Amino acid sequence: MPDITETTEVGERFDQPNEAIKDRIDHSELDVDIEPEDHPGEHWTDLKFIYLAIGLAVITALEVAISYMVDDLGPIFLPALIILMLVKFFAVVSYFMHLKFDNRLFSLLFYLGLGLAATVYIIALFTFKFFST
Repeated sequence: MPDITETTEVGERFDQPNEAIKDRIDHSELDVDIEPEDHPGEHWTDLKFIYLAIGLAVITALEVAISYMVDDLGPIFLPALIILMLVKFFAVVSYFMHLKFDNRLFSLLFYLGLGLAATVYIIALFTFKFFST
């Protein structure tokens, strides 16, 4: 049985170029300093995120309660749910996904996506004659 502690010829040839490459790497390019200007605004503490999560839970409870009051609310039913949906969307995207601290292009793409989704949803409701009495 061969001794498994010995280095094979393939292993020796494989290790040598890696050592040569390690010596040629310019380590100054690998140092990344994040300066305060790169991330404007104050980042939230864990407690603020917990408060936001509680607020989102309250909004979700309101949405569930409203969904059981279809007949009581009448024409206010759908706009109330859409407004609560928008509030939750903006809160999650802005803070949990840290979009508030990112480039404005990312915010624009998310908000355009929301607008497109809401528009398609409302058009689908018109197609099924949801709003007609």
